[in-house]
Amino acid sequence: MTTEKTEKKSSPSREALKARARAKNKKPAFIRAESWKYDRFSLSWRRPRGLDNKIRRKIKGWPPGASVGYKGPKIARGLHPSGYREVIVFNAQGLSTIDPNTQAIRIAHTVGKRKRALIIAEAKKLNLKILSVKVSAETEEKEEEAAEGEEQEQAEEEEKEVKKKEKPKKEKAPKKTKPKPKKEEEKQ
Repeated sequence: MTTEKTEKKSSPSREALKARARAKNKKPAFIRAESWKYDRFSLSWRRPRGLDNKIRRKIKGWPPGASVGYKGPKIARGLHPSGYREVIVFNAQGLSTIDPNTQAIRIAHTVGKRKRALIIAEAKKLNLKILSVKVSAETEEKEEEAAEGEEQEQAEEEEKEVKKKEKPKKEKAPKKTKPKPKKEEEKQ
């Protein structure tokens, strides 16, 4: 009898995401110099450029400044949070070179509706993950229901048209209405 270990081997992208998460925990929150002192400064980071700036000079006791030493792990750079490498696609022919195990596509924002629909259809055939389109099981069900609903509506419209052709329309006599009294007459 052989003993088999049932260990899950994590993929390189999973390990990279874990390494990036560990590095992010060690990284401080970089805040703009003296943003705690003045309300007109937001907390968002701005590179200090002044001659006497303590953060730029890395003076002890002052908050740390962003520098290359805080860069994330090399294996995680360029990874999407899902663990795939992003590839920008402009047309359906660009999908042929993409590896579905390690890469995911992002449809360029300049692509129009018609070409976008072709790209999405081709990506589904190739089992590629699309990052710039949110497709869930619920939306797919809604699309199917909408398509079924449209088919039913078309069938109902056709039936109505057939009925209209069969029945001739009757002309209705105009209704007799009493003229409304004017305000002056009502007061008297």
